[in-house]
Amino acid sequence: MGCFTFIKVMMILFNLAIFLGGGTLLGVGIWVTVDGQSFLDIFGALSSSVLQVVNVSYFLIVIGAILLAIGFLGCCGAQKESQCLLMMFFSVVLIVFIAEIAAAVVALVYTGLAETLLTAVVTPLLREKYGADRSLTHIWNVTMTEVHCCGLNNYTDFTDSPWHKEHQTYPESCCNDEQPCNSTLAANSKVPGCFTQILKEIKTNAGVVGGVAAGIAALEIAAMVVAMYLYCHLDQK
Repeated sequence: MGCFTFIKVMMILFNLAIFLGGGTLLGVGIWVTVDGQSFLDIFGALSSSVLQVVNVSYFLIVIGAILLAIGFLGCCGAQKESQCLLMMFFSVVLIVFIAEIAAAVVALVYTGLAETLLTAVVTPLLREKYGADRSLTHIWNVTMTEVHCCGLNNYTDFTDSPWHKEHQTYPESCCNDEQPCNSTLAANSKVPGCFTQILKEIKTNAGVVGGVAAGIAALEIAAMVVAMYLYCHLDQK
């Protein structure tokens, strides 16, 4: 088996795995969108505290769709020895790579801006739906219990929410599980917001996060190098 054939087979197998993984993520994302409560009932206690803060379903659908496209282009491009598909594969991976670098820079440099944007979006959502929307309430209860936090910023995020209006109390996590969790006890408990706690966890595990990010970047660079090698080899035929 020549070098070109070996690299071609590895390219096909690698991208087939990406394609199947993307399909799985896309399927899970659609499942969460259609029947989120059953997903939470099964995986709620095990799901990541970071993912529980964002809308998991749309996140999975977007990531799954991107992986499906990358896997399809890479697999078919190598199998059919199509320069067009290989160049499209290279371009998509390059765009994703640049987007990841840009997102990392923005996250590191503009952490305060990210908190402001999240506050503008999440706080009104909590005040509108916490206590009324069963899925959202369950997600935040699990998140606050696991991360040991209260709201996005603090207990005031729940002021005037359906839960607060009905019970005249705040979630128990805002008072270190003491009852009744009124505004005085919540203020004295000084439980930090989930955004602050998650940032603290990320900084604590910076080595692991950096290692995973470096590994993903290395795979993307390797994929682009292999795709360009196949493209140039086909150009010489």
